Amino acid sequence: MWVWSIKICPRPLFFSIFSSSYSVFTIWFRNSTFISISTSFICIKTFLRTSRSNLISQYSLYWINIWMNSRRTRLSRIKFLIMIYLFILSLSAIFLPWLVKNKLQRRISIIAALIISLFSIKIVKLHFFALWHKLSFKFAIDSLSAPLIILRTWLVPISLLARINSTNRLTPKSQRTFISTIFFILLALLLTFSALELSLFFIAFESTLLPTLVLITRWGAQKERFQAGIYFIFYTITGSLPLLISLITLYKIKSSLILPSIYLTTKILSLSHFTLSIWWIFCFIAFIIKMPIYGFHLWLPKAHVEAPIAGSMILAAILLKLGGYGLARTTLLFLFVSANSISFPLITFCIWGSLITRIICIRQTDLKALIAYSSVGHMRMVAAGIFTLSPWGIKGATTLMIAHGLISSRLFCLAKLLYERKKTRTLAITRGFKLITPLLSLWWIITCITKLGLPPTPNLIGELLIIASIINWKSGAFLLITSATVFRAIYSLLVFQKTKRKTFPTFVSKIPPINSSEHALMFFHIFPLLFIIINPSILLLT
Repeated sequence: MWVWSIKICPRPLFFSIFSSSYSVFTIWFRNSTFISISTSFICIKTFLRTSRSNLISQYSLYWINIWMNSRRTRLSRIKFLIMIYLFILSLSAIFLPWLVKNKLQRRISIIAALIISLFSIKIVKLHFFALWHKLSFKFAIDSLSAPLIILRTWLVPISLLARINSTNRLTPKSQRTFISTIFFILLALLLTFSALELSLFFIAFESTLLPTLVLITRWGAQKERFQAGIYFIFYTITGSLPLLISLITLYKIKSSLILPSIYLTTKILSLSHFTLSIWWIFCFIAFIIKMPIYGFHLWLPKAHVEAPIAGSMILAAILLKLGGYGLARTTLLFLFVSANSISFPLITFCIWGSLITRIICIRQTDLKALIAYSSVGHMRMVAAGIFTLSPWGIKGATTLMIAHGLISSRLFCLAKLLYERKKTRTLAITRGFKLITPLLSLWWIITCITKLGLPPTPNLIGELLIIASIINWKSGAFLLITSATVFRAIYSLLVFQKTKRKTFPTFVSKIPPINSSEHALMFFHIFPLLFIIINPSILLLT
């Protein structure tokens, strides 16, 4: 009977029956998720379209479409509720430290941050039916903003845990102010990554400036923190003014700053090529300063060196990604002019800057400054991938931003562990830890391997996509890219060799061991990377 049905049935019909049967088997016997259910109904719809009974097929297709539309509506409601909970919890967490006792404020704040992180993880599962998931007329999230929101919420409890030993010396009021500042930055970043309206995006984008400045200047370790704060605010404000002018001009021409409506209109193409080029330069200059790329990066090493550990983690993991997110959002607005005239010099400049910053890393003697310059090199690769205007380049940039956020934050945590034990960040002195703390050497080698981009780490996936898109754009860039990759391997191995090899200095004594909270800090950084390694498509949602 089965052989006869296979012979007389058309091939698409047979494969539809097989696929739907397999999906139903997955549903009932493997307790699968909504993806298998949807796949089975899509296959059944294909089967009904190829069947000969028009009345039955049309009736069945009607009910299947009703079911799938109801599921889409339900998913939108779930997404709406999750983001509303995130906004409310983040806003409540700002005032939470001022409402509890001094002994409980840090524990309760970390618990609140963990709850926010658990809520945000559900966002990544809901990107199967629409590009945008609307929360309101001016808020929505998509596959570009959702991983960055999850990264931000995941790193909030980690940054609080990393600072927990240093805050013991602070007054209770200063501790509360520090925790509230961290949660205020979280709320501002949630608004930035979910804003559909560009004026709201600009306000949320700039609202992270003052809290970050407070983190650097108030809780920094040395007197140079004030100079670092001046560099930081001068560069970012200088870049923000052209962006504001660009947004005002965009509203004057299109009478709207909502991204989907701007994408659908073509009024911008009626302007001259020179006007569009100047307009595009005004728009992206704020983002390349925020990333930053080479030439606009002088504020970053100073800010990283002088900032506390939580400030360095937030700067490296999230605030630098604001520039990449803004570039990816606004590049499509000026797609025509960017593809014709602007992309060539920008990509060339980004690749060359990536090579130069990685050479600079080899000559660094300060561990924190080396990590900061390596972040500049990574973000140059992200910018180059976005400027290629290809799907591979943008997907590779997103993957590299998420991987770099976790790895750079972990590198700053490791630098903090060494500084607390030797009271210096000089690479010539921070040596010999292989014999003192063997497990710390394990964390270092895992981090250096991940930063190198060895398989199967997410760095490899992101850089392969970016390199492929750049070589497809211009094959002559192959030499610069490979040279930058070689120098990155050199300084990564150099850091591990200088901190772990050689003899331990005799003038340093009373080295405390690594405690369990510090091991947990390292593990929480590597834990998301394991899921990305198992399923890299999480970061490549379309």
